Amino acid sequence: MATTISPTPKQQARALIDELPDSVSWAELAYRLEVRADIEEGLADVKAGRAVTTEELRREFGLPE
Repeated sequence: MATTISPTPKQQARALIDELPDSVSWAELAYRLEVRADIEEGLADVKAGRAVTTEELRREFGLPE
């Protein structure tokens, strides 16, 4: 089984920055980095079993499916 080395957050940030236009604002850059960090956090939660399906959430709150 081959081992895959994931890029570091620093490497991922550089790649994200390189994809943006030269005219990007500081606010847009900060927003994009924050969104990426939120996505990575969510993926880690799913991997660790800290997520529920939409159906489970609807049942918990008594909402129609």
